[in-house]
Amino acid sequence: MAGILFIISAPSGSGKSTLVAQLRTLVEGLDFSVSYTTRAPRGSEEDGREYHFTTRENFERMIAAGEFLEWAEVFGNYYGTARSSLEHARANHKDLLLDIDVQGAMQVMRAQPDAVSIFVMPPNPGVLATRLENRSRAENVTDAAVVARRLQQAYLEIRHLEAYRYAIVNDVLDEAVAEMRAIVLQERFARHPELKAAADEADVSECQRLATECCTGPGSAKLKAALASFSG
Repeated sequence: MAGILFIISAPSGSGKSTLVAQLRTLVEGLDFSVSYTTRAPRGSEEDGREYHFTTRENFERMIAAGEFLEWAEVFGNYYGTARSSLEHARANHKDLLLDIDVQGAMQVMRAQPDAVSIFVMPPNPGVLATRLENRSRAENVTDAAVVARRLQQAYLEIRHLEAYRYAIVNDVLDEAVAEMRAIVLQERFARHPELKAAADEADVSECQRLATECCTGPGSAKLKAALASFSG
């Protein structure tokens, strides 16, 4: 592996974490960067699994020391990716998945122009609202204003979709997982001809087809329909 950096962003409630978890069961050689945050754990979250939970004072110390590849403040809490995650992945000849928001993604794209950026889209606002409500209940959050704020933030984040190389509409989970797998493998094939030569020819062809359909330039009919539903 050449240490490919994959940036994955999505509005809250888009199912990004589930996609990433399933992808890692299907594709070998992928490290996952666990971000740092100053917010409190939610529900069953554990330190070091979903996030490294830390204090605001320690986070600001890390900022001053230049320890973050990217960081941002969202809804009053800091979130950031440690540079050591990328260094560790490359030292172990693995690719790295970054699960970060749009603010952080833009920072990484500027600093790492070879990074592969993927945006995960909800199929429409109604589905996203339902997912946000379910997530809030799971987190024991009953304030409707929280759901409304997250939904409004989704509209703002979707405006940045064209800055990403790929976009996946997460309506049918198995299809979305297959598309994300195809993108990862296609990027590997493009950078490592020996991997392409050793792979199954039919799988190479299918990965190329799916990855091409997910490119944000032309955009698939499914992506165009999802974007249209958020443009009203």
